[in-house]
Amino acid sequence: MTEYRFRPIGVLHSPFTEARGTPIQGAFAPEAAGRAIVYQEFAEGLKDIEGFSHLYLIYAFDRSEGWSPLVKPFRDDRERGVFSTRAPRRPNQIGLSVVRLLRREGNVLHLTEVDFLDGSPLLDIKPYVPAFDHRVDVRAGWLEDSHDRTHADDRFEQ
Repeated sequence: MTEYRFRPIGVLHSPFTEARGTPIQGAFAPEAAGRAIVYQEFAEGLKDIEGFSHLYLIYAFDRSEGWSPLVKPFRDDRERGVFSTRAPRRPNQIGLSVVRLLRREGNVLHLTEVDFLDGSPLLDIKPYVPAFDHRVDVRAGWLEDSHDRTHADDRFEQ
């Protein structure tokens, strides 16, 4: 089996320094502001990004350790398969966030709707494109009957 190695293209900054209290999705915290600082060697790749209102940020869950095939996600008290959740303890600790881009200043992206921990290594950025990403006939599985929790508790802390 091939293994893959990734190197960060930047670092994410947010007001959240620990999982507890961090929004579980940016949509639950429209006022949560943060920044993506892209390393200079990758900064030219930000050309034209200002035209997008939202971005996908792909980053490392660098403070998550281990994984389990079954987890109790933040919005439920029952065990679920890890791949039917967005829980941070995964076989590959990769995070995905949709954020609102406010503006770009050189290699710094100013964002809102952030849900990541301060200092998380940024692996990639992709634009949110409604024609590609929006779907109409969707199901949300067990989340359709889930609780109203919007911020993380301590269930994934060591």
